Amino acid sequence: MYQAALWGGIASLSLFLGALMGIYLKIPKKITAFIMAFGTGLIIGSATFDLLSEAKGNADILQITAMFLFGAGIFTLFELWISKKGGSQRKRSKKNPHNHSGLAIYTGTLMDAIPESIIIGVSFLGSQSVQWVFIAAIFISNFPEALSSSIGLKLDNYSPKKILTLWGSVVIISSLSALAGYIFLRNAPESTEFIIGAFGAGGLLAMVSSTMLPEAFEEGGPVVGFISSLGIIISYIFTNL
Repeated sequence: MYQAALWGGIASLSLFLGALMGIYLKIPKKITAFIMAFGTGLIIGSATFDLLSEAKGNADILQITAMFLFGAGIFTLFELWISKKGGSQRKRSKKNPHNHSGLAIYTGTLMDAIPESIIIGVSFLGSQSVQWVFIAAIFISNFPEALSSSIGLKLDNYSPKKILTLWGSVVIISSLSALAGYIFLRNAPESTEFIIGAFGAGGLLAMVSSTMLPEAFEEGGPVVGFISSLGIIISYIFTNL
C-alpha cells in the first residue's frame, strides 16, 4: 500500500527538480524540448502497450472505448477552462504579457498529476510490482513541464519560494492520489482496474497531444518526431521483457 504512495511521489518528484533547475539554471530550450519529446514517446507507449493492451480480454471493449474517450474529453474540457482562466501558457518558458493565473496553473498541474498518480496506485493492485516504464514515463515528462513553466513563472515575477511551494504541494498530492487509488480500488472487480486505466490513457494521450508535443516541436524542430518514436519503441521493449 505504502509503495503506491512512495512511487506516486517519486514519479512527481521531477516536478520539484525541474522547478529548481528552471529557477536557478539556464538550460537550452532545445535540450528541454528533446527531453519533453522523449517523455512524450514513453507516455504514448505506456498508455498504449501497458494501460490499453492489458485490458484486452479482461474488460468489455465498449467500456474501454467509452472510458478512453471520456478521459480524453475530461482533460480537454479542463484544458479549455484553464485556457480561459489564463493558464494556457502554464507549460511554456515564455513570458505571458497578461501574466499567468496562479489558480489556473495550479489547477492545470493537478489535472495532469492526479490521474497519473491514481493510475500508479492502481497498477500495484494484483501484481504488487513497480511499473517501471510507466513511472519512468511520468517522471521524465514531468521534468521539462516544471522546468519550462517555472521559467515562465519566474519571468512573470513569481518568487522562487512561491514556485517551489506550488510544485512541492503537487508532489504531496500526487503521493496521496496514488495511495487513494490503491486503497479505494483494491476491492473492486479486476475489470475496474483496466477501465480506469483506459480513462487515464485517454487523458494522458490528450495531454501530450495538446501540450507537450506542440511545444517540443516548436522548440526542437522536426527531429523531435524521431526522439518521440525512440521513446515509444523503448516503452514497447520494456513492456515486453
